[in-house]
Amino acid sequence: MPQPARRLEVFTESVIREMTRLANRHGSINLAQGFPDFDPPAELIDALATAIRGPHHQYAVTWGAPRFRQALARKQSKLTGLDIDPDRHLVVTCGSTEAMMVAMMTACDPGDKVIVFSPFYENYAADAILSGAIPVHITLHAPNFEFDRMELRQAFEQGAKAIVICNPSNPCGKVFTREELLYIAGLAEEFDAFVLMDEVYEHIVYAPHQHTYFATLPGMWERTLSCGSLSKTYSITGWRLGHVIAPENLISRARKVHDFLTVGAAAPLQEAAITALEFPDSYYADLQRDYDAKRDLFLGYMRQTGLPFTEPQGAYYTLLNISSLGFTTDTEAAAWMTETVGVTGVPGSSFYREPEHRFIRFHFAKKEDTLRAAGEKLVEGLRRGR
Repeated sequence: MPQPARRLEVFTESVIREMTRLANRHGSINLAQGFPDFDPPAELIDALATAIRGPHHQYAVTWGAPRFRQALARKQSKLTGLDIDPDRHLVVTCGSTEAMMVAMMTACDPGDKVIVFSPFYENYAADAILSGAIPVHITLHAPNFEFDRMELRQAFEQGAKAIVICNPSNPCGKVFTREELLYIAGLAEEFDAFVLMDEVYEHIVYAPHQHTYFATLPGMWERTLSCGSLSKTYSITGWRLGHVIAPENLISRARKVHDFLTVGAAAPLQEAAITALEFPDSYYADLQRDYDAKRDLFLGYMRQTGLPFTEPQGAYYTLLNISSLGFTTDTEAAAWMTETVGVTGVPGSSFYREPEHRFIRFHFAKKEDTLRAAGEKLVEGLRRGR
């Protein structure tokens, strides 16, 4: 019998989705897979109902329905100060998962090296391998998740074609400072490399930290492919609407990759989502206040467990240090929490290239009642121990 592709042996199925299945099996509170348990804004639901009744049931333009691209370009131009042209500078994708694969395949040929910070969102290394590229991992050192500048320079010196940056970062919640980003920009320019940005958490940043759009840095528009999504900002993870924004010479190539990966994102969902893209500034201020409250509430329970944990600067994740619980691996600890404590997280090792079993990742994009229930279970279960 013929043998399947060997590259599929290098990584597993998504550990995040595996933990969701485990949570469902045991009736555990799922703080593993990062989706809300609350509805999107009512105006957006109404817009979807209208779109479904309208004439939006056939293919949209492959790289995005014109009205959706126009609304997206207006929003991102306002945020970044860049003059983003809806016809030349963006492609609409099926979520940011596809966006990152499109960016990777646009920038890299098989055999090219791609720098990936560790810990990383689990898709990045898989994207590189599926693209035929070679991931080169650079450690973000806990607890502040800083990188060694000489180590990063050496990775570029070894011929890296691109670097992947998630900012704000999943899973560690790091918000890269402008000074850190300028250093990376200098290396990208010096070694003529692409920068693949994942900025899906652009609107969830905790004071005093601030988000810097990498493409706005001097000289970086020309070499940056910025990936984004509507999923987290508008609580519509199931809609699968993402995008890549880049200069015209890159987008013309990204559209070819996208066309043969998925053809296009769902037409009625693009039509409905225009409503979200036209929300006033007050929506984003309210969103941040909501996540400030969720973060404070959940981290309050983390403190009561008596275990160390990370305080995110952005996004909606925390890493709980479970070293003192006496488990051999974090996978064993996560299974025990699901089955015995009744709360499910993600083993931190799934986000690391280097051996690392100290952390369980929890997310707090949930209703406050859900967070209270999960927090109480964690405090009681972790204090009690095995």
